Amino acid sequence: QVHLVESGGGLVQAGDSLRLSCAASGRTFSSYHMGWFRRAPGKEREFVATISESGDYKLYADSVKGRFTMSRDNAKNTVYLQMSSLKPEDTGVYYCAADRNIARMTPTRIYEYDYWGQGTQVTVSS
Repeated sequence: QVHLVESGGGLVQAGDSLRLSCAASGRTFSSYHMGWFRRAPGKEREFVATISESGDYKLYADSVKGRFTMSRDNAKNTVYLQMSSLKPEDTGVYYCAADRNIARMTPTRIYEYDYWGQGTQVTVSS
């Protein structure tokens, strides 16, 4: 069982940067792929980024590629999402998720993740 808690959300202006954190409980954090998803107002939850258990492999949604960077610190049981050049369309609730199946290299689908955090709100004003 993994318990995930996101933090770092807030209200920023377009062009600003923000760093989200996701702290995980449990001793096996380094055995999970981790992902970030978001849900914009009135839209479905969508994939943002994923990172392998070792941090060697990362994959980003086209909409955030070049602006967002996902990283992890297994010693701190924490993953991060560094967001730069934020746009109003980045507004939404951002969720951290953990995937137990490390045979998958880059899980991007909601059903591939086993544990979810409660989310943190990011609002980007124009």
